[in-house]
Amino acid sequence: MTYLRAVLLVAEKDLKVELRSREQVVTLLFFALLVLVVFNFAFDFTVIDFVTLGPGVLWVAFIFSGVLAISRSFQIEREQDRIQGILLAPIDRSAFYLGKVAATVLFMAAVETILVPVAVVMFNFRFNGHTALVVLAFILNTIGFAAVGTLFAAMTTSTRRAELLLPLLLFPAAVPVALAAVKTTTHLLAGHPFAAYSHWVLMSAAYDVIFLAAAVLLFDEALEE
Repeated sequence: MTYLRAVLLVAEKDLKVELRSREQVVTLLFFALLVLVVFNFAFDFTVIDFVTLGPGVLWVAFIFSGVLAISRSFQIEREQDRIQGILLAPIDRSAFYLGKVAATVLFMAAVETILVPVAVVMFNFRFNGHTALVVLAFILNTIGFAAVGTLFAAMTTSTRRAELLLPLLLFPAAVPVALAAVKTTTHLLAGHPFAAYSHWVLMSAAYDVIFLAAAVLLFDEALEE
């Protein structure tokens, strides 16, 4: 079995499990929508410019729903005692990691695809920028968050308080990508030229590369801890 085939099989397995139950995406979407509703009541967006506060609101919803997605993904593996099977499987364990990252990115992207239009309508925002650039920025930062989140989920999955430890480890480590995501989204919604936010894009790209490379190298040890 090739390395890429192993990655695709892991991602496909997670997607098939979700398609059967539809539990995870529904839960993530409900939680993310709840975050939007809370912020909608908390702030008067007829007075506050959506470009100023909206990107932060969106990424709070995305990040918290992403934590739920990552936690749930490894909870299923733990409950069904699949971790031991993964350790014994004749595949590179980093392929399992990348497959998990790919599945998490797809879950989060599905939520983002639904949530962004809802936010535009809810907050009465008219976007005149480049949609393709916004999509690329979302994908770039979602990959970074999924990369670090999946690594920490693997490290904590065998502990008694995995649901508590994961956010405690993940949130501090995810600060750079969260900051870059909010800043990039703010500039894109405001219609600023690429030069105004290129350093944030480079920061996101560097974060993705560093954490993906580090996780691929360290995943064996993380899974065995």
